[in-house]
Amino acid sequence: MLSAIAHRAAFAGRRIAARSFATIGAQVPSVELHKNFPPEKITKQIPNYVDNQDALRAKGVQEVIILAVNDGAVMMNWAKSQRTALTMLTFLGDPLSEFTRATDLELTHPGPVSKLGPGRCKRFAMHVVDGVIEAVNVSEGEDGEDPAGDDDPSASLAEGIMATMK
Repeated sequence: MLSAIAHRAAFAGRRIAARSFATIGAQVPSVELHKNFPPEKITKQIPNYVDNQDALRAKGVQEVIILAVNDGAVMMNWAKSQRTALTMLTFLGDPLSEFTRATDLELTHPGPVSKLGPGRCKRFAMHVVDGVIEAVNVSEGEDGEDPAGDDDPSASLAEGIMATMK
């Protein structure tokens, strides 16, 4: 079940009306990092969920929450840049990493931390039904290979989380 602190941190002041939703953890690189990251690695997750909205709805998902360790202004601008206004995607920030830490999804590998900074969340997909976490998929390689899921984000893409849904 989502702990009270995790729920409060991620959804403060916002009541989640959706009975079934997917929460997606993502890294939002700073403007400086955009120069170093290929666009297809930055933007793959969001378009994938937009493209799979019908399939997600067929699985009973009512909302997809994009969560990142950033403030509301960053998340709002990211949503605008991805043109998600009329989609089932909602962008929420976890500025103090409270949800990220409470769910044990903090990215701690020194490679990504040296580029993104500490306290960032792993690339994940979480299926939640009536406040109960039904499934969590994390995109990260074995033995420290691809710790941020950049090379293979498939576990946290729409198809990855839908494959784990009952």
